[in-house]
Amino acid sequence: MHGPTTSLPASVSAWLLVLLCLASGAYCVRRVRRSAREARGAAAGEAVMGFGMAVMAVPSGVGPWGPGILLAVFCGAVLHAVWLLRGGMHHAHHLVGSLAMAYMALTTAPGHGHGGGPPLVTGALLLYFAGYVLLGGARLVTAGGGAPQLAGGPQVSPAELTRACRLAMGIGMLAMLPGL
Repeated sequence: MHGPTTSLPASVSAWLLVLLCLASGAYCVRRVRRSAREARGAAAGEAVMGFGMAVMAVPSGVGPWGPGILLAVFCGAVLHAVWLLRGGMHHAHHLVGSLAMAYMALTTAPGHGHGGGPPLVTGALLLYFAGYVLLGGARLVTAGGGAPQLAGGPQVSPAELTRACRLAMGIGMLAMLPGL
């Protein structure tokens, strides 16, 4: 997704991805403010991921200084994810996502070129996020099956919005990884 775009549709889709990631990050910041203390760490990590993904998805790139700064931010996110693992293995996705973002920042750093990283690593991350998106989408579809409907529209629970936010970021990862 980095570098100048050559066609209007690619530019439009890149900017839509930026908006999707910004919206996900903003929602996660809102969750940080409203969550119980135990859930704040995970929501903060997801907010960093959403905003970082938005920066990485900008069609014009992030400049020569950007990958280094992003790498530092996502290495910090990796450490945060390792810290979250104290609360249980259900936080392992935060670690994988943080590692994936650090990997993408590293592969776009000056001197590394746009050749991407090792195909095996990129392929493994693509498989992981494809599985995550498929499983998350299936869970999201089945989650609202018994929700009562209001006259003004469908009832959406905060848990469903959180799942949708995580699903959107997973789809964003799937969109960015092939662009390495």
